[in-house]
Amino acid sequence: MKFIEEINQKTHEKVVYFHDPKSKLESIVAIHNTELGPSLGGCRMRNYSSKKVALSDVLRLSEGMTYKAALAGVKLGGGKAVIFGDPQIDKNDKLLESFGTFIETFKGTYITAEDMGMTVDDMAVINRTTKNVTGLSQEKGGSGNPADFTSYGTYLGIKAAVESVFSTDSL
Repeated sequence: MKFIEEINQKTHEKVVYFHDPKSKLESIVAIHNTELGPSLGGCRMRNYSSKKVALSDVLRLSEGMTYKAALAGVKLGGGKAVIFGDPQIDKNDKLLESFGTFIETFKGTYITAEDMGMTVDDMAVINRTTKNVTGLSQEKGGSGNPADFTSYGTYLGIKAAVESVFSTDSL
């Protein structure tokens, strides 16, 4: 029997814990803000030391995604997901498909993507049960691994910081 529990948080629009014993999925999705559009944020899979640590992680990261989207000028809000487990041991198609089914319950207000412990191939498996996923392979019409975009964004952030402090963006 699947178990969904909404967690009351004053700082977020919606925070939901999901447990599917059949697939062994335990996950939390946090939607921080959808004022500019649906929330977008990656899904992390890792062994958390406790549910409290996982909740703190997903709340902090989803809020950060709101600010990232606003600074980028895109019509998206901030969200994030975590899956409890060791990606090297616990990850399988059944678990990922169950996660996609969980994402569908948000009716398009949360779009998931690749993050720590997840891959482009995992996004394709999740995409079997939800259309609310990005970061699919280029063969499937997506942008592929987001590492290059993340690296470039970090580079631009460093340049902006250098310009702010030294009045030049030359590195």
